[in-house]
Amino acid sequence: MKSRIRQLVVLLFTAMIVAMPVNAYDHSKADGYANMFASVQGAKAGKALHLINPDQFVRDVRLGKAYVTVDIRTPGETRFFTASLPGHLVIPLEQLFRPEQLARLPEDQPIVLICKSGTRASAAATALRDVGFAETYVLKGGYKALIGYLGPKEANAPLGPKTAAR
Repeated sequence: MKSRIRQLVVLLFTAMIVAMPVNAYDHSKADGYANMFASVQGAKAGKALHLINPDQFVRDVRLGKAYVTVDIRTPGETRFFTASLPGHLVIPLEQLFRPEQLARLPEDQPIVLICKSGTRASAAATALRDVGFAETYVLKGGYKALIGYLGPKEANAPLGPKTAAR
C-alpha cells in the first residue's frame, strides 16, 4: 500500500513538473508584446516607445498641439503642483485602469502621461496602448526633466513665447 501511494505521489509530482512550463506564461500575450516591441531598436527606440523629450513637448504645446496630459502621480505628489494645461487630468496610476477613469481619456487625441521621472508613465503607457489607446506617449524624464529643462520658476508659470523658442 505504501509503495502504491509513493508511486501515485511521484506520478503526480512528475505530471506537475512537466505541465508547469506549458502554463508558465500567456503565449499569445507574449507574441503580442514581441510585435509591439519589435521596432524598439537603436536610435529610434525612444520614438517607438512613444517618448517625448521635454523640449519637443514644450514646443508642441506652444504651437497649439492638442495633447491631453495625465498626471499619474500619487495624491501626495500632486498635492502641491501639477500641470495646468487645458484638458489636463490628474488620475493616480492605481486608479488609471478603472472603467470610470478610462472613460475620461480621449480616443481621438494624443495622451501624454507624466509622473515624477517617467518610469511609472512608461509602464502605464504600454498598458494603455495594449488596451486600445494607441496614441499614448510618455514625457521622457517626467516632471524632473521638465523642470530641469524649463527651470523651476518657468515650469510653474504658464508656458510663454520664451519657452517655445528653446
